[in-house]
Amino acid sequence: MHSFGYRANALLTFSVTALAFICAIASFSDKFSNQNPSAEIQILNINRLKKQSYGNDEVSLTLDISADLQSLFTWNTKQVFAFVAAEYETSKNSLNQVSLWDVIIPDKEHAKFRIQTSNKYRFIDQGHNLRGREFNLTLHWHVMPKTGKMLADKIVMPGYSLPDAYK
Repeated sequence: MHSFGYRANALLTFSVTALAFICAIASFSDKFSNQNPSAEIQILNINRLKKQSYGNDEVSLTLDISADLQSLFTWNTKQVFAFVAAEYETSKNSLNQVSLWDVIIPDKEHAKFRIQTSNKYRFIDQGHNLRGREFNLTLHWHVMPKTGKMLADKIVMPGYSLPDAYK
């Protein structure tokens, strides 16, 4: 006969193994979902382009952000973290990224939105590299599942530029 401890250990081991197997299948099932998010970002106004007292350029923008991220939600999605970043090149760095706005989307009902807002975070370049600079606005998102690997992707929207003079 087996002791109570031996039987409890066998039951616990079987339960944990079965739970791990179910989580792996749940995570794998997300691979078959059809994800086709869409987004559009417009700059409504460049509120300010100024040189700070210690030499850095700072920009304030008014953005019109519309996005449909509903297709990112499956039964295994806990939440989606999305953010808009300005991306540009300088002579010192091949890629500069500045986060301008972000949001945590808790469910599918809130995943389709349109918002007009000023940048939530300061758009500052260390130096005086922003005047006349062309840049991309990129919507990044991170899908946080209930179980499994976190997924990330982005939509790049090129063709934006800043004025040549401070205002």
